[in-house]
Amino acid sequence: MNRGTRAVIATLGIVAGAAALWAGRAAMAAPIADGGQSAEAQQARQEEVARKGATVMPFDLARTTHFFDDRESGGIETVTANDRNDAEQIRLIRRHLAAEAERFGRGDFSDPAKIHGQDMPGLSQLAGAGTRLRVTFKSLPAGASVTYASRDKAIVAGIHEWFAAQRSDHGAHMHMDMHHQM
Repeated sequence: MNRGTRAVIATLGIVAGAAALWAGRAAMAAPIADGGQSAEAQQARQEEVARKGATVMPFDLARTTHFFDDRESGGIETVTANDRNDAEQIRLIRRHLAAEAERFGRGDFSDPAKIHGQDMPGLSQLAGAGTRLRVTFKSLPAGASVTYASRDKAIVAGIHEWFAAQRSDHGAHMHMDMHHQM
């Protein structure tokens, strides 16, 4: 599968999968043998997340790809335009992620809560981390990234939980390690 095909699949995962309340997830989920959700419940969750995500994120979800990559000290969230020449999407990505990084640095995680719900895994640890969480924005050629880092193992675990929830809500197949794309 080539990069373009993977990007289309990833984008479809975001569109088909970005915006519900995390609390509603349990109500929608029909338990299956391994303790997870049924495919129908997961799809419904992803569709709800997509609808809510479109109200928070100003860029076109169908024209961008999201990456949530765990790192030893936290993680890196990257959003890129699928078309490296799409100046409008790149501008919207950078503006949004810069503003989010500033809010997250103050402990304001209200935007992810609007999309995924107040009880999204990892969210309360991040919101209450204070100076134990470092959030930095970086402009990239096709978009931007936000790095979340901490020396506190509990905060790092919170970041990893939050990223895992993001990948689940946005469609597990949409996540590709950014380092394999560069």
